[in-house]
Amino acid sequence: MLLLAFDTATPVITVAVHDGSRVVGEASGEGAMAHGELLAPAIRDAMAQAGAAMGDLTDVAVGVGPGPFTGLRVGVVTALTLGSTLGLVTHGVCSLDVVAADVQVGGEFLVATDARRKEVYWARYGGDQVRLDGPHVLKPADLGAQHPDLPVFGQGAHLYADVLRSAGGAGAPRAAALAGLVVAGRAAELPLEPLYLRRPDAVPQTVSKRA
Repeated sequence: MLLLAFDTATPVITVAVHDGSRVVGEASGEGAMAHGELLAPAIRDAMAQAGAAMGDLTDVAVGVGPGPFTGLRVGVVTALTLGSTLGLVTHGVCSLDVVAADVQVGGEFLVATDARRKEVYWARYGGDQVRLDGPHVLKPADLGAQHPDLPVFGQGAHLYADVLRSAGGAGAPRAAALAGLVVAGRAAELPLEPLYLRRPDAVPQTVSKRA
C-alpha cells in the first residue's frame, strides 16, 4: 500500500504519504486563498520525501470538510482526478474527524474549526474519538451554551476561547492523522463530495428588468 493523503478544509494545506506501516513523507503550506497554488507543490514535496513516484500510489484520501468552498473544491477535485487517472482507491473523511484523531482525552469532547462569518463548524466525539453528533455550523457562543462542560479542540476553539472551553492541543487537520485513520480502518468514510453545510459567500448577482 502507498497512500497519499491531504486536507484543504482550513487555511493549512497538509499532505502525507503512508506506506501502510508509517508516514514516509509530509509537506504543508498555509494560505487562506491559495489552496490551488499550494496543494500541487506540497504533494510533489511529500512524494519526493517518500522517494516515490505518482505511479507507485495505490490509494488517495482527502478531508472532505466541512470548510470553505474554494479550499474544499481544490482538495476533492484533486483526489477525484488522481483516483480516476491513476486508478487509485479513494477515501473521503470528515476533516473534523481528522482533528479528533489527534485528541487524547478520557471522555467526550468537541472539535470546532473556523467557519468564517463568526461561526464554527463543529462535531461531538466520544473518548474513543468516534463522532457522536455533527458536523454542524453554529455561532461559538451558542455552541458554548449547548456544551459548557466539554473541552473543545481545533482552530475554532483557539479563535473563540472567550466562549468555548478551549483545551489547546489539536489545531488544524493533519494529513498524517488522516492517513493513519484510513490505514487502520478507523475512518468513517464518506463520498468524495465537499461538506459545505451552507451556501457560498459569493452568489451571482441578479439584474432586475425595467418595466
